[in-house]
Amino acid sequence: MKILHYEEMTADPVRMEGAEGVTVRWLIAKEDGAPSFAMRLFEVEPGGTTPLHTHDSEHEVFILDGEGGVWREGKEVAVGPGTAIFVEPGEKHCFKNKGQGVLRFLCMVPI
Repeated sequence: MKILHYEEMTADPVRMEGAEGVTVRWLIAKEDGAPSFAMRLFEVEPGGTTPLHTHDSEHEVFILDGEGGVWREGKEVAVGPGTAIFVEPGEKHCFKNKGQGVLRFLCMVPI
């Protein structure tokens, strides 16, 4: 069993083209013995954004803090604390921080 506070994990800059002011912390990963899913914590600084992109697999997102927008089907949808998001395989998406504080969200992906 792994038990930790998220701040114990390094916040690595997201280096994908188009990412601005985004870090990721790998909270639970294959290296921890997780056989099916990884849990990541993303932090997007005010004005920051993830790039518009797709994945071959699904992922689930839960907004913890902040105010933002998610690009979905050609338009932006407002999100905030408590919002749950299911991104289907191949679905274009990006997350933008629209608030004054950090936009913080969990993202679970298959390994």
